[in-house]
Amino acid sequence: MRPKPCLRAVFVGWAIAALLALSAPAIELKPDTSAAFDAYVRATEARMDDDLRQDHFLAVDDLPDARRQETYAQLRRGQIYIQERHTLEDGQSIHVSGGLIHHWVGVVFVPDATLSQTVAVLQDYDNHEKIYKPDVRRSRLLEHDGDKSKIYLQFYHKSLVTVVLNANFDVVYTEFSGTRSMIASRSTRIAEVANSGQPDEHELPVGQGHGYMWRLDTYWRVEEKDGGVYVQNETIALTRRVPAVLAWLINPLVRSIPRAVLTNLLNATRRTLANTTAPAAARSPQFDRGPAPLEPPGRLFSIGCGLPVPNGAYVPQKNPCGYRTDVPELLQFSRELGRRSRPGQKLCESAVAAL
Repeated sequence: MRPKPCLRAVFVGWAIAALLALSAPAIELKPDTSAAFDAYVRATEARMDDDLRQDHFLAVDDLPDARRQETYAQLRRGQIYIQERHTLEDGQSIHVSGGLIHHWVGVVFVPDATLSQTVAVLQDYDNHEKIYKPDVRRSRLLEHDGDKSKIYLQFYHKSLVTVVLNANFDVVYTEFSGTRSMIASRSTRIAEVANSGQPDEHELPVGQGHGYMWRLDTYWRVEEKDGGVYVQNETIALTRRVPAVLAWLINPLVRSIPRAVLTNLLNATRRTLANTTAPAAARSPQFDRGPAPLEPPGRLFSIGCGLPVPNGAYVPQKNPCGYRTDVPELLQFSRELGRRSRPGQKLCESAVAAL
């Protein structure tokens, strides 16, 4: 059993070296890469129109009858439905030279919330930096004219490298009925910020940089029924394609990031709506075992203890080794637990440090 830690260390070393190699060279967005993304979006939006004609408003509605009913029941129990998608054109994959498309859809249910409350949260652009932090560090409504808006968001992500992006979006709101609506946000400008937080911080020209994200289109759908609202986010992002020699290692890691971000986005929306609809006395954290996502996102770990888990974390159920969750949620939990139990906080922090 001795070689196991060594193999793990070697693999982690390879992963770190590959990611650092990926982050080092700059790359420029080519016109044919951008054109391929536009073709992919057109085909996806055509599929969305077909879904509406078939009354498949949510991604869950595309499932076979038995699976659809089961998934709706799981959503009402607090779980999240997440699926990776691949749009085809004339039955063929859309080739994106020099780029990689990340296409995900996720659905969450919020009991007691209404359509108008949900739309108000999604359109509260000046406060998105609070609602969706730390992924969104700055947010601002630039223009508003009827059902159309222009907004600015600054995205922030820190792991092996710190990524800061300034992004502008055109947003269109569509109300289909008194119980259904959609908000489509299409990026018009994404620029990488170099040397963020340093005296020489500056914005790189659009289409230049490391290619962490070149384009981003998101489609929110909200449907009020079953005593609450179903909130869906479908995201299509364009990033650089990794070198072929590293693709076998890096592509799975790169693909996991949009999934984790989408999960955080849906959970943050649910928490905000829950605080909006709950009585003031019920808004403080309640310690209990939270509901489990259908497919737990992010980096997972296990701790061998029976600590209670806050409802707001929506972490997986207890496994034989203890509880498992992603690291940001555990850090948030340990801070809250520290107010009640310093030994409990130390235990959580030790588990994170051991990763």
